[in-house]
Amino acid sequence: MGQMILIVEDDLFISDMLCEALVKEGFDVARAFSGTEAVMMLEKERPDLILLDLMLPGMSGEEVLKKTDGVPVIVLSAKSRTNDKVKLLLEGADDYMTKPFSMDELMARIAVQLRRGSPRRESLEYRDITLIPDTRTAVVASKDVHLTRTEYAILKSLMSSPNQVITKTRLLELISDDTPDCTENTLKVHMSNLRKKLRDASRNEYIESVWGIGFKMA
Repeated sequence: MGQMILIVEDDLFISDMLCEALVKEGFDVARAFSGTEAVMMLEKERPDLILLDLMLPGMSGEEVLKKTDGVPVIVLSAKSRTNDKVKLLLEGADDYMTKPFSMDELMARIAVQLRRGSPRRESLEYRDITLIPDTRTAVVASKDVHLTRTEYAILKSLMSSPNQVITKTRLLELISDDTPDCTENTLKVHMSNLRKKLRDASRNEYIESVWGIGFKMA
């Protein structure tokens, strides 16, 4: 799976044009056509970068910007005044391009933001757990807990959206690239082993089962 870019743009022509160009460059693309839809999507999934229009139906781009939670954002807007740009950059946008824009320049700016963005999201933290990438280690209450590939993928998926209930089916989708052999039956075993490892490290419960639906961080 490639890096995922969320396009938040209500103009279908521009959205299609961006989507086509990004897919050609090997990116996975998600699309939202209103600010409200974008925020709902961000509650479920964390893209690697957001291309954000400002003039949106429902919730404005400025309001969406407040809910992007550290994901790099390039604003695409017809507003070209310097004070508009400065205000948005101060409010959390990482870059700003005025419409109409060159697709080559946009791709270059996306590459810059993704290079900058990756170290920022190197480790995930929740309560007293820090998940260290590449080493498949979780530091729990200052103790190192070594995880299997599947356990690491499960914990990473849950910690990426700690307030969301993730269904078993969705969890299997999220971890499928890392652990293609995991099935609904084996998921129970991996989840049980993971919960025990975390509990043994600090005597706390970190993952809760939501009966009949799936799992979430406790």
